[in-house]
Amino acid sequence: MTGVPGSLVGVVLALEKGTHSMATIDGAPNPPDIHSPAPPSRRSSMHDVSRRSLAPIRTEGLGKRYGATWAVRDLDLTVPAGEVFGFLGPNGAGKSTTIRLLLGMARPTAGRAWLADHPVENVAQAHRHVAYVPADVALWPHLTGREVLELAAHLGSPPDLTYRRELVERFDLDLSKRCRAYSSGNRQKVALVAAFATRAPVMILDEPTSGLDPLMERAFRVAVGEARDNGQTVFVSSHQLSEVEAICDRVGILRGGELVEVAGLDQLRRLRRVEIDVRFAVDHLGPDTLLALPGVAEARQVSDRHLVLQLAGGADLGPVLRQLADAQPVGLSVREASLEEIFLEYYGDRP
Repeated sequence: MTGVPGSLVGVVLALEKGTHSMATIDGAPNPPDIHSPAPPSRRSSMHDVSRRSLAPIRTEGLGKRYGATWAVRDLDLTVPAGEVFGFLGPNGAGKSTTIRLLLGMARPTAGRAWLADHPVENVAQAHRHVAYVPADVALWPHLTGREVLELAAHLGSPPDLTYRRELVERFDLDLSKRCRAYSSGNRQKVALVAAFATRAPVMILDEPTSGLDPLMERAFRVAVGEARDNGQTVFVSSHQLSEVEAICDRVGILRGGELVEVAGLDQLRRLRRVEIDVRFAVDHLGPDTLLALPGVAEARQVSDRHLVLQLAGGADLGPVLRQLADAQPVGLSVREASLEEIFLEYYGDRP
């Protein structure tokens, strides 16, 4: 765990791949006695959602340069309490660097960042309010899953033990096995259970469903929803666009280290084209007639009785739908742009 702050609950157990040493946890050469009683099942006052800032995650002009290359540049971001925020971008866009800056694992070249009103460079204070699950989870191989959870409970803020038991059951996690016998998916489950059980005001999750099967992905989504309902802030970095689309209130799209878009999913869709697929039982309106209507950007005739229309982002659907209804269609569907399509608009010309 060299260079990883021991006070950060998620990092304590969700070690980055290849860092199995326990020697640097809070400076102790040996772990605490994991067989002693666990901390009481209660939320500490530091996790009282009514007492914390409206913007638990905030950055101003945040940047990190390596040599002549800016990995992250001029990042201005505010994520309020009770929001699930998706952080998107391909490899090399600057997502991991941003997370390292937020967690105090890297020093910014420019700008500042705060977690739960604490400057991120004040690691001891900021990390009291944070649970973190890294992209690559590795656990102490000689400990059982139960022992890892108990160790995390001793080293970090007291977890909600009742909720932790619920999470263990939902994630179908066998805590009796030693971590060396766990698959990558089961290691991920241990990390997620430990992180969510803290009910930390700020959760930072990097590729959180890596290795999970569809049933466990559903359990993860339920836990995220409960965190949102509890007023926690959940910051999710993921390549799984369908996952982000399912759980996030807003998304930020990072390109070349710069934030090129921050918006709610509904807002993003409203600004993009809408597709209308319509079928008729008899001869239908011609494409030219529909192209004359306001907002219709494209009308494609698939067959004699089948049309596909593209409406410009923000266009009023009313006139088009009324015109189509007068032609008595037998089938009609309206499809908004998916998050993947929106994302590819920013990266279609890049690898």
